Amino acid sequence: RRPPGRHGGSIVNDRSYDGGFSEREANRKAKMFRRCVERLGRITQAPADVWRSYFVPGRIEVLGKHTDYAGGSSLVIAAERGFCIIAAAAEDAQVTITDVANGEKIEFTMTPELVPELGHWSNYPMTVARRLARNFPGASRGAQIALASDLPPAAGMSSSSALMVGTFFALADANDLWQHGSFLPELNEPLNLAGYLATIENGQSYGPLTGDRGVGTFGGSEDHTAILCAQPGFIRQYAYCPVRFQRQMPVPPACTFAVASSGVAAEKTGAALEKYNRASRLAAAVAEIWRRETDGNEAHLATMVRSGPDAADRLRAILAGVPHGEFTPRELLDRFEHFLTENEQVIPVAGAALECGDLETFGRWVDRSQQAAEMLLGNQIPETVQLAASARELGAVAASAFGAGFGGSVWALVAADRADDFLAAWQRTYAEHFPEHAPRAAFFATAAGPALCRIA
Repeated sequence: RRPPGRHGGSIVNDRSYDGGFSEREANRKAKMFRRCVERLGRITQAPADVWRSYFVPGRIEVLGKHTDYAGGSSLVIAAERGFCIIAAAAEDAQVTITDVANGEKIEFTMTPELVPELGHWSNYPMTVARRLARNFPGASRGAQIALASDLPPAAGMSSSSALMVGTFFALADANDLWQHGSFLPELNEPLNLAGYLATIENGQSYGPLTGDRGVGTFGGSEDHTAILCAQPGFIRQYAYCPVRFQRQMPVPPACTFAVASSGVAAEKTGAALEKYNRASRLAAAVAEIWRRETDGNEAHLATMVRSGPDAADRLRAILAGVPHGEFTPRELLDRFEHFLTENEQVIPVAGAALECGDLETFGRWVDRSQQAAEMLLGNQIPETVQLAASARELGAVAASAFGAGFGGSVWALVAADRADDFLAAWQRTYAEHFPEHAPRAAFFATAAGPALCRIA
């Protein structure tokens, strides 16, 4: 079998440095790859002609806050920022990963008995190695990896998922998993591979490929889908559980995305991990109550609200009157109302407005998404609320926080020819309101960039 090929314009194979990048970003990536080459050359004996190179993007969730694991939809792009990775297959089971920015190195053995260290970035690649060793018996060849990233860390741009996807490809190529007897033919399709990669992260099983603990988050497959299947210049809509392509809309002409990383870490560890998982558990609890009270077999919120014309009203009535051991009726109702607003109202109308170029309507519905996140989902902080509001005041077509929340980043759609001025004004305004975070905040522009690619 060959590694995944095309799907809807996404290419997971050899691609030149500038495939889908602006000239500025192509030059940035070339410098990052050069540093990785220099570092790997100092730590491996493998000849350079067998090294493999990958670019793995971060993602921007345009719309679809906490909808994917509930069977909903989201609008996503890949950022032009991400991980540049150079890897050489090892002769043994040892995996060595070096971050060229700070020289930090982690080492571990590719074995089913790996015990990742929670709270440290090594948790992500170690979880990948353990799962591959368990799912593909005999796949025990490690790799020497050098990587560089220009993503702001813990900013809600899926840096952890990107690291896991990059590790998967490096180890899959080192072990030629594409030819392994346990490799499912369907995983040659990037949408299905995205679904499998999500189960590595959340610990679920994928068909006969048995799951384990994962990294500790109860998330879905939005991040992995954007990373593998994004299309330069387009905003793409996917549905989940299972992953399905729905539609794509070109980024409005003469517009680009501005991103503000608040400087408040959106770490999925400790208390922040519990907040993230709580939103997932709330959605699961709503679904559990529905099935129990209706004898239904719908798997998630998306199928429940579409099971009949009165399904939403029935579910509201059930949630208002049925006790739950962990959550109050108000908490359950708010979680359901958020999903209903984001998935059934905002995404269909905002997507249609994008398709026909109605940016005013698109902006209003993005505002509605941001309000619902603040009032119903409860995953916003004062910093992201201010960033979204000030972006609109400064003339952005639309602006919204994205990602898991409880910190992280905000995107704004702005005129490309005034992006630099907009970013400067946005940064000044933020520093005036939150001077304590200004040194850690990051402001930059990005086009809708390419999906993961191997670099020739």
